Order: sequence, then structure tokens, then C-alpha cells
Amino acid sequence: MRSIDVLVIGGGASGLQAAITTKTTYPEKEVVLVRKEEQVLIPCGIPYIFGTLSDSSKNILPDKMLSSVGVEIVIDELTEIHVEEHQCLFASNETIHYKKLILALGSVPTKPAWLKGADLENVFTIPKNKVYLDQVLEALSTLKEVLVIGAGFIGVEVSDELNKRDYNVTLIEVEKTILNRAFDEEFGLLAQEHLIERGVTVITGRGVKEIIGKDGKVKEVLLTSGEKLRADAVILSMGYAPNTAVAKQAGIELNDFGFIKTCEYMRILPCNSDIVAVGDCAEKRDFVTRKIDRTMLASTACAEARTAGLNLYSLSPCKPFTGTIAIYATAIGNHAFGTAGITEAKAVSENFSVICGSFTGMDTHPGNLEHSHKQTVKLIVASDCGMILGAEVYGGLSTGELTNAIGFLIQNHVTVKQLLTMQIGTQPLLTGSPAGYPLIKAAEVIVKKMR
Repeated sequence: MRSIDVLVIGGGASGLQAAITTKTTYPEKEVVLVRKEEQVLIPCGIPYIFGTLSDSSKNILPDKMLSSVGVEIVIDELTEIHVEEHQCLFASNETIHYKKLILALGSVPTKPAWLKGADLENVFTIPKNKVYLDQVLEALSTLKEVLVIGAGFIGVEVSDELNKRDYNVTLIEVEKTILNRAFDEEFGLLAQEHLIERGVTVITGRGVKEIIGKDGKVKEVLLTSGEKLRADAVILSMGYAPNTAVAKQAGIELNDFGFIKTCEYMRILPCNSDIVAVGDCAEKRDFVTRKIDRTMLASTACAEARTAGLNLYSLSPCKPFTGTIAIYATAIGNHAFGTAGITEAKAVSENFSVICGSFTGMDTHPGNLEHSHKQTVKLIVASDCGMILGAEVYGGLSTGELTNAIGFLIQNHVTVKQLLTMQIGTQPLLTGSPAGYPLIKAAEVIVKKMR
């Protein structure tokens, strides 16, 4: 039986980051990462293998990121965890004794049990699995009519990418607008408009009742409205579930949603444990509402992984994970959308008293420069103190980094009054005007409402 200092299970974003952080923080420790995949996909790049990249081999996390810092990679599959004995058993029959264990078990796509026909041929999900997705690409190469069920980020991006390859794509969403969990209605409608302009058929406000087959293959989809749509293939983009069956079997405590319960240092409960959990398998708490949340993001996973690695051998109150801010971004053509914190709709449903303000300007100055794009910033703030609780951004390709910056403002409890005096650097080709900077102008709108 092999004995090592730190054993990391899972080779996705959180496992990779946890291993790197641990090894660079404690270079004297032996760190071994075990994963079942020969090659690991970049998770957020998966939709783009259906269009822009055209090939999954162009979307691989390089092993050099691990090997260059001294992390050993082992290809095997975890089958059992023996918590008291500090041991993990693997499909190869190898047993590894660990001093510290990092669980980065990831997530798996959900396939609702109530959806009749979900097991027909040419009904696919989008797992983080290169072999499976290569099979999906091969199957789609002979098909034409593709229905995507679920208009979250994966569903929207996969639909847009398939459309680039001249598939006839229909995106179906049971809610009123696409991306409805991340954006308020006005932003969702704008994203929907751009998607339709690009050639994707979008159906909202109607769900799927059944997938109908013929000779074992998909033939059509029955909507809750009674309408039937022809389909050669169906892609289920209906969410993901934490991959925690092995952890549950080991007696590790899960919450009601199936996530591994952790403290703010990412250690499993009790917080003095030698086991930590990070990424999609680990419990999330919303930064603003403080409620348990089901956000699954590679960026959040990496933040948790850094926290876990830094606190693995000794806890620091300066290095906790204080909750997920849920920072998302996507692009539909040259139009980008970003969100951080909670939406106005979420704030209202959670009984926060909020004031919202928006401003639309340009992301360059003057705005007639080549590649200029309108930029809209919406801020959601606490009405009593002006603390920023959430934001939504629409604009060009600078949207992603602006959204990240706003996420940092939320994390540090910045108020709109503080935002008014924020010093910025501006440059005509790179930013909006110093006199019309959309983020600060949106803050001005709110401060006027607060008077």
C-alpha cells in the first residue's frame, strides 16, 4: 500500500487548482492527483467544440500545469473512501493511504426521471467527458434538426455554436426568458433577441413533456402546449448534480441537494478534518443571501481550491471562502453579457429592500471608433446603505473583465457612494469616457434616488 502526503481526487478545474496551490504552498509535500480521464477538457470551453473549435482535442487542460510544479498524475478511478483509516481504494485494486485528502469529484448532467424518451438514441447530455463528447460530435455529423432543452449558459452556448455549423437549432426553455436564473428579464430578452438574429429558433414559456421515438431513435419532441417538433437529435441541458455517491457511501455528510458539507475553509465537517471538498461536489453558500446555493462554476471551484490548498495544514482567518458571488459571463456573437451577485428579481424574492439603477454608454471614446460597442451596467444595491448586492452588464468583449471587477466590489462590500469616488484609468481604444463611464454613471443614478 502506498502512503502519500496529499491525495487529490479529480482532474477538473478544482482538482487541478487544489493540487497546484497545495504543491506550491507546501513544496516539501508529495502531492498526487488521481483522475479517471486520460485527457481533461477545459469545462467552460466545452460548448465551443460544437462550432468554433470543431474538435475536442483543441480544448484540453494541459498536464504540464501539474507536472511543471511537481504534482504526480495517476489515471485510475476512486471506488471507496475509508475515512477512519485515511485510505482510498481504486478500480485498479490499488490502495493509497493519505495524510490529507482533497475531493474534487465534479458533477454529472441530470437526466430527469420524469422525461419519457430521454434514453432514446440521439438524446445526449453535455458531460465533461472527452470520449463521450467525441461520440456526440460523430453522431451529429449525419443529422440536421437539433433541439436543445434548457436555456442556461450551456444550452445557449451549445445552441449558438451548433448554429454556426449550419444545424437547424431550436432552443426550448420553460421559463419566460433565457438565462433567467442569472439575469433579469430585460437582459434575458436582449440575449434572446441576439440569439434569434443569429438563426437559432427560441421557444420560451413552454416545457417538454416527452421525447418521441421511432425504431429506438428520436423522431420528435412533444411540448407542454401540445405542439410537436421534429428532431433528429436532442441535447439535454437541464442542469448538473454533484458527483458525490462515493462520498455518501463513505459516511461523509451531504446537504439536502447532495453536496458535501464544508466549513468556510473547505474542510468537511467537523472543520478539523483531514478531508476537504472543492468544486461542483462541495456545498455552496450564496455570498449575499447566505443561503445554500447550487452554483457550479469553474471560477468558483478554483477560488475554493485555492482556499483549500492555502489552509490545508493550518487555518488562517485571512484566507476563508466567504461564499459564492456567482460571477457569470457569456457571448452571443460580438455581444457579451455578464452578471455578478444577485439579480433584482432574486433580491425582491429574498425580501431585500433594494434600489436599482442602469446606465448605457459606450465602451470606447469617442463611440464611433472601430469595434466600439454599447455598454449597459445595471446595479442592484441595498436601499439603506447603498452596498452593491448585484450587477448585470451588457456590452462588447470587455464585459467579462468589467463583470469580474464588479464581483470584487461586491466581495468587499463596496457602496455606490464609494464607487462615485473610485479612481479609474481610461484610454480611448480601451474604455469608456472618464465623464461617461457606465459603471460610475449607474452609481450616480442610484445615489440620486437615495437622496
